[in-house]
Amino acid sequence: MKIELRHLRYVIAAAEHGSFRQAAKALAIQESAISRRIRDLEDDIGATLFIRHHGGVDLTYAGQRFLVRARKAISQIAYAAKDVGSIGRGEEGLVRIGIFSSLASGFLAELLSAYDARHSGVHLDFVEGGPNEHIASVQRRRIDVAFLTGDPAAPGCDVAHLWNERVFVACPRHHELADQDQIAWKDLRDRHFIVSETEPGPEIQDYLVKHLTELGHHLSVERHGVGRDNLMQVVALGRGITLTSEATTAAHFPGVVYRPLADEILPFCAIWSPHNDNPALRRLLSLARIMSKRGKSSPMARPATNPSPVQAPVSASDYFDDRAALSQNLDPSP
Repeated sequence: MKIELRHLRYVIAAAEHGSFRQAAKALAIQESAISRRIRDLEDDIGATLFIRHHGGVDLTYAGQRFLVRARKAISQIAYAAKDVGSIGRGEEGLVRIGIFSSLASGFLAELLSAYDARHSGVHLDFVEGGPNEHIASVQRRRIDVAFLTGDPAAPGCDVAHLWNERVFVACPRHHELADQDQIAWKDLRDRHFIVSETEPGPEIQDYLVKHLTELGHHLSVERHGVGRDNLMQVVALGRGITLTSEATTAAHFPGVVYRPLADEILPFCAIWSPHNDNPALRRLLSLARIMSKRGKSSPMARPATNPSPVQAPVSASDYFDDRAALSQNLDPSP
């Protein structure tokens, strides 16, 4: 049995108007087309839907039953089209995000807050992990986008630099380094560092190795099997110091102070697959580039040695001023 949507529409129109002629007029088609198609439908299902007479048509009992189902079918199809259409426009859907930075503050926190305010129907699913893990997940389409540090190699992926953060030293409140407004690499000579065994601990250790061994300094690093929050508690106990990014300094821990590492800027980028056609992702990337452009145009966005933030603090409402740009389905390539 082959029932087409037009068959359902013809039956509904004929029932509502009580006439094939009036139904045809309402649908802007020939009366013979409606009469023929409904007759074909009756032959297919083996039941008469309408009683024909000179004044028009009346539904049979079978026709009444069929009409109820037909209306439900049309309604469900219309709902399905509307539902999928909202996903296609990026109004609803899912974006799976790999994060390596803190969501406590900074560019990424502002981006996600602004995006959620405009696209509240889109669910954001967050996954923590290291660069290699996130890149592999983007390549396999397990996540839509990853926000990582530096300029990582990601074959088959698009990469866009979005923002910078300064590097901070986290040390105990009564540590001698806590008295300095900023810290130089030479001040870290022969210090004892602690890092977590999980990300971003290994990356922080590599960062320390790169900079301190180049200066010929002795490096002492101890790994702890704890997360970032508990690692800061170990710092507060005076068991060592560690490095952290600017965004994480919004989280305060009793007994821990943050001091900027002079002239150290950590770039952050977005990585995604150019073959990913998720409309909600494209909206996120478009908003990210608008925010990135505005942040970099500010004098505060330049590398600095003073305590002012690298990214300009722009409110979420500022990002919505350019509604024309945000409403377009922009190409996600950088």
